[in-house]
Amino acid sequence: MIPVRGFEGKTVAVFGLARSGLTAARALIAGGAQVALWDDGEKRRDDAAAEGLPIVDLSTADWSAFAALMLSPGVPLHYPKPHWVVEKARAAGAEILGDMELLARTIAEAPPHKRPKIALITGTNGKSTTTALLGHILTAAGRDARIGGNIGVGILGLDDMHGGAVYVIEISSYQLDLTSTLRPAVAVLLNISPDHLDRHGGMEGYVAAKKRVFAGQGPGDVAVIGVDDAWCQQICTEITAAGQRTVWPISSGRAMGRGVYALEGVLYDATTSRVTEVADLLHAQGLPGRHNWQNAAAAYAAARALGVSAEDAAAGLITFPGLAHRMETVAQIGKVKFVNDSKATNADAARQAMSTYPRFYWIAGGRPKEGGIDSLTDLFPRIAKAYLVGEAAADFAKVLKGVAPTVMPGTIEAATAAAFADAAADEEGAVVLLSPACASFDQFADFEERGEAFRAAVLALARTGAAAEAEA
Repeated sequence: MIPVRGFEGKTVAVFGLARSGLTAARALIAGGAQVALWDDGEKRRDDAAAEGLPIVDLSTADWSAFAALMLSPGVPLHYPKPHWVVEKARAAGAEILGDMELLARTIAEAPPHKRPKIALITGTNGKSTTTALLGHILTAAGRDARIGGNIGVGILGLDDMHGGAVYVIEISSYQLDLTSTLRPAVAVLLNISPDHLDRHGGMEGYVAAKKRVFAGQGPGDVAVIGVDDAWCQQICTEITAAGQRTVWPISSGRAMGRGVYALEGVLYDATTSRVTEVADLLHAQGLPGRHNWQNAAAAYAAARALGVSAEDAAAGLITFPGLAHRMETVAQIGKVKFVNDSKATNADAARQAMSTYPRFYWIAGGRPKEGGIDSLTDLFPRIAKAYLVGEAAADFAKVLKGVAPTVMPGTIEAATAAAFADAAADEEGAVVLLSPACASFDQFADFEERGEAFRAAVLALARTGAAAEAEA
């Protein structure tokens, strides 16, 4: 754990008692602060109380007693409208911050020999894979890399700081809105496409939130920016023109005069005056599909900026085992391959998996994002059959009508069983692909829980098949 500094002897209100909120509360206590915890959900309050954490109803509390509000990123800060706890804090003049800002304050309070390097990774798609990949490269190269944030462990739950460590942090647009002083040695912006627009008041607000990943940087820091979409191209131009840091553009499909780019699966390093071929990504089993070329370019560039040699960075790309819930092969039963892409929470992310397979049995649905699956029409001919679940099922069925056969089994478990039955009868062999193109919150706590439900359903089918074979 990283004990939070800067709030010793003060009381901090903590709202939102999921992973980041609870971790922040423990870290604040470890650093000498007092805390007052609350959540709109009774179960979460009860779970925190059972752990011995102080529960205080923040709707009736005396806010003059609070030095700050530690807000979980899932709680609306501005849009569609500020949560009531945000309005309470603003009315009282209490500072509102997130766990990333608590980390920033703690680093600022630490002596220089204890300050770690920070690598921040954000983007609409690919940030989890890139975060895990960069952590893998650093670890394989002998560096002390700690991975957390919006992936895995809440950032303040990682081992305490020291000067030789590198914290590799996936950071979301929600978290960036609550962060103001964190200075990353390397900041990565992979890509931007429409997502979470309701929480940012539209595309302009979403782009502004993503751009904040570079806000704390100064001379000597490195910005790694994908330039495969118009929004990021503009940001790259602006950041480069400002001249406050080194900028390395990255691309997944075109040659550039500087930066890191991939062409036909080969990764090239153009960060110096000489362009060198560094890796054949077609040999990287944990990075399937063209979309992973951008992730590989970003992780390679970030690793080089952190002092890893080109040879070690390239070797790490090839040995990366892949990320759970992102185009993860769960099992193969007979000639049917099951792929878990639960991390695909929007259409643009689902496109990446759907583009990889020429034909598949598609499990999709959940809580829909703006635009639904309309942008995927060019990939619909690849769908052998669609198994639609959750709140989006009926609308997705209308979009797919006359294009691909659809059924609405209702649950991930029923969809998996139905898809297997159909795929097993496919004479060519088949892929059952869970790539929902939706948020998971209608049926699951998060995409990880959804992916685990799919994995459990697949393994149950495998056990049933093994038992049937044994009886035969």
